[in-house]
Amino acid sequence: MFVFCRLSGIKLTGMLVGPKHTIARRGLLIHRTLRNFHDKVAPMCGRFTQTASPEMIAKEFGVAVSPLFTPRYNIAPSQPVAAIRIEPGTANRQLVLLRWGLIPSWAQDPKIGHQCINAKAETVAEKPSFRAAFKSRRCLVIATGFYEWQVQGGTKQPMWIGLKNSRPFAFAGLWEQWQPPDVEVIESCTILTTEPNELLRPIHNRMPVILASTAYDQWLDPTVHHGESLKALLRPYPSEELTAYPVSTLVNNPRHDAPDCLEPLPV
Repeated sequence: MFVFCRLSGIKLTGMLVGPKHTIARRGLLIHRTLRNFHDKVAPMCGRFTQTASPEMIAKEFGVAVSPLFTPRYNIAPSQPVAAIRIEPGTANRQLVLLRWGLIPSWAQDPKIGHQCINAKAETVAEKPSFRAAFKSRRCLVIATGFYEWQVQGGTKQPMWIGLKNSRPFAFAGLWEQWQPPDVEVIESCTILTTEPNELLRPIHNRMPVILASTAYDQWLDPTVHHGESLKALLRPYPSEELTAYPVSTLVNNPRHDAPDCLEPLPV
């Protein structure tokens, strides 16, 4: 039996040969290694909130008021998210719902989207799953905050991070269209991540890219293809403009999407 596994720098490869009990022991070792890996490393950006009203979104991002979305307190991968892109064939901003977890146009199975909820800013231009979208299908993923899990002793404490001024903002995102034969079109997206700023560094080793409002036009423009100028936008957001506080472990359940997810815990 041949085993190959590669996850974020962990590579296990080789031929499992020998008696069945030896193979079983080696397989158990691999399983424990991967389980320990997942226990130690949390997703880069795996949950966020979007509680701004349609009217506020329209004002902040220059789009028409839309009833497409309602307040969300615990958005999880594979769920629809509100995003802004340039409408194909026009120069107009378009507010759409995209499935979170990018499915490349060449994919054979949409399940690949589960592995593509985030894209690293440092490598997005080279990765096969993202490089085509990075060239001309960039979007703004609308949010009012996001969650990260901070390791505290033997537990993981969820933290909510958002702007001090409580206004909505935009993650740098990419979108893609997937349409195999005889299957309905799925439009999906990913959120870019970068190195953490001073506020986030004690909480997590990555943070989502929050774009400055002055960068929206350049990021959205599908005619801009200069990778280095785009990458210059993908920097950590200033710590002094963000706030962070601990919240309940209710957010650990992706089915729990209610205002109590945002209630601060006493510190």
